[in-house]
Amino acid sequence: MELNRRTVIAGAAAAGIAASTLGGTAHATGGGTPSKKLFGTLADGTKVHSWSLSNGGTRLKVLSYGGIVQSLEIPDRHGRHANVSLGFDNLEDYVAKSPYFGALIGRFGNRIGKGRFTLDGKPHQIDVNDGENTLHGGSKGFDKRVWDVEPFTKGSDVGLRLYYTSADGEMGYPGTLRVKVTYTLTRHGDWRIDYEATTDKATVVNLTSHVYWNLAGEDSGTVYDHELKIAGSRYTPVDSGLIPTGELARVAGTPFDFRRAKTVGEDIRVAHQQLLYGQGFDHNWVLDKGITAAPVPVATLRDPSSGRTMTISTTEPGLQFYSGNFLDGTLVGSGGTVYRQGDALCLETQHFPDSPNKPSFPSTVLRPGQTYRTTTVHSFGR
Repeated sequence: MELNRRTVIAGAAAAGIAASTLGGTAHATGGGTPSKKLFGTLADGTKVHSWSLSNGGTRLKVLSYGGIVQSLEIPDRHGRHANVSLGFDNLEDYVAKSPYFGALIGRFGNRIGKGRFTLDGKPHQIDVNDGENTLHGGSKGFDKRVWDVEPFTKGSDVGLRLYYTSADGEMGYPGTLRVKVTYTLTRHGDWRIDYEATTDKATVVNLTSHVYWNLAGEDSGTVYDHELKIAGSRYTPVDSGLIPTGELARVAGTPFDFRRAKTVGEDIRVAHQQLLYGQGFDHNWVLDKGITAAPVPVATLRDPSSGRTMTISTTEPGLQFYSGNFLDGTLVGSGGTVYRQGDALCLETQHFPDSPNKPSFPSTVLRPGQTYRTTTVHSFGR
């Protein structure tokens, strides 16, 4: 499904997000055929490849391991490119150390309390990998699987189709899940992600992307001076294990109010119990637009120093904003950069965490005969 940019810009106005950030001043240029090279080999002998593609001023590198965005380069106000995503320059670090840098997340993005849920009266215990809870699908989620990758060009767009089949019972989830994720770079330099999945048994699905963003460049230090706006009047408070309580709390009068743009660091040290639980922001925003058939703009991020902007549009009802709280200086990324707390942030479009255990949340159940479809678009400007 092609994204009509006039529709998106109209949606931006309705969401109170500046339409000027949608594509910004990115040049509408054609891209070449994606190229492939060997990136490394896993312990079992499986080869992992790196795919490079560019279009509209955006340059993207993707690994077949985890569908990982290894780098994403966009120009600043002077036309100078920088990699605005955190990552490693070798496969070994992705396997042994990565906190989901740039990865595709599944079967279930975010957390499921105690790794348990009941579906159609049948209890399921899935892999637990975050204390007593399940995080991002389990200890070997989609971020640690090798995907089949197929390059394509379509008109002025270029991209990659990624395929993975998750067996019935993998990490404890029911049903054989067949997944297709399409990464597209448009002639305007937008990065679009289309997620699709089908199953042969009732199951739960919540797919997302876990890029760590720093619009000043991945080696530039803190993102606390980045300006963020989120079109969400409520968020889902969590308990000490970062599992939603089920409440949909208003952001008004709290540090969670990003309805008007403010810096990430403005309220991050406020004495608020929710910020103490997450050691910063690590929460799901309930997007005002709800679930939509086409992507609607829901968040803007701007780095004043470079002029780079990013607008996120999605069909999803939620957005997880994570302020890089657990980066602790132990990870050395591309080019020898040491990543410290607050050196990047994540904006993960999704259904809500722990939805299988919260009947009042939008459902994440997928049944045979249905097709899971969601879309998220990242539009860059300067």
